[in-house]
Amino acid sequence: MSGPMKRRAFLRGLLGGASVSVPLPVFEFMLGVNGDAFAGGGSLPDRFGLWFWGNGVRPEQWVPSGTGTSWSLSAEMAGLAGVHSYISPVTGCEIKTATHPHHSGMTGIMTGMPYYQLGTTRDTIVSTFAGQSADQIAADWYTGLTPFRSLEAGVTWFRGTDEGTTFEHLSHNGPNSPNPSEYDPQTFYERLFATPVDAQIDLARQSVLDAVVDQIGGLQTRLGASDRARLDQHLESIRSLEQRLASGIGSCGAVDPPGSYPDVDGNEQIAEKNLAMSQLMALALACDLTRAFSIQFSTCGSGAIFWPVGGTYSQHSMCHEEASPQPVVHASVTYTMEQLGVFLETLRDTPEGDGNLLDRCSILCTSELSDGQIHSNDEYPIIIAGRGNGRLRGGYHYRSSSDLNTSHAVLTALRGGGVDVGSFGSDGGYVSSVIGELLS
Repeated sequence: MSGPMKRRAFLRGLLGGASVSVPLPVFEFMLGVNGDAFAGGGSLPDRFGLWFWGNGVRPEQWVPSGTGTSWSLSAEMAGLAGVHSYISPVTGCEIKTATHPHHSGMTGIMTGMPYYQLGTTRDTIVSTFAGQSADQIAADWYTGLTPFRSLEAGVTWFRGTDEGTTFEHLSHNGPNSPNPSEYDPQTFYERLFATPVDAQIDLARQSVLDAVVDQIGGLQTRLGASDRARLDQHLESIRSLEQRLASGIGSCGAVDPPGSYPDVDGNEQIAEKNLAMSQLMALALACDLTRAFSIQFSTCGSGAIFWPVGGTYSQHSMCHEEASPQPVVHASVTYTMEQLGVFLETLRDTPEGDGNLLDRCSILCTSELSDGQIHSNDEYPIIIAGRGNGRLRGGYHYRSSSDLNTSHAVLTALRGGGVDVGSFGSDGGYVSSVIGELLS
């Protein structure tokens, strides 16, 4: 490595005839006066993720009974029984940034900011995110530690909209700069593993550091004392990962190509696609291909048809047109939470070190509004899942009695992922404090 160092830098070399690269941490001299170091420490990585579903819940069927550690799953959360001790519902909170249907909740929960209006269409607006979504804040924090800065997956097909990227995409870098979700499991697999998984593991079981040892020595002479310590810590983390792979600890193992799951008789293979995407994302995390991720189970203003539980047209239309108490809407939310349970259980069942992937993750699970029938932004549905490498206690129902700003929950989830930012959001969505009861 020679010349001026860039913000994202790699040491590159050859190992067994194959090209390898070792990502470097962000050093102090790469950052501005208000910057901070993002280099990870310790042998087990932190991860932050989003799991999103569209069109909210039935609030009367959503809120669990009991609070604190003495609580029971609600009817719509029944599918999460297998991960009860890993999830913390947050209820009684409210979006504080704006009140426009769908747009305000989507941008409010993902960015803590008001929506950025681009225009109007029909009887509504066209909008985009005004800033980064929470997963991209985390991706900035983890920059340079993994081959993929972030990964985005989708499950139920996106069916089109004319209301801007707010309705189309979950992950955003900023206004009109989305990171589109990949909805086809086969394409997602090929993106992750252009090199066969077995070959990647064989390569990892050798020491990539040996291939760049001369460059490491040259780099050390160019750094100050604090950055040399940061580099040593970073390289130690890589060596620890190699040792875990070599000893068989962890589950960075191969999976068969999943296929594309075309519709059958006009119906999406929802459960099958969800399982495939859950397994692929777990594999990507176990192989440390990324530490920031998002899964868009269904889009904002969901067009998904939940036919397995009696849905005959889009969830968005069902929420508006089905008569109260909306049994099919309720069944669809319950089904959606069962699919979230599949993902979380896949992480729980993937060993890593002395625990599992779900122990190492902080995952914000949420929607873009509360009640899809009336477009409410209070009694907001939020679940924080995972143990965050010991930062999150899990198994705790936090109930706000004062319409707490939802941004407090998002900042708590970010901190759970080791993303030590001082605040989240702006304007009415700005917060600088977390929900302390959820932290261990």
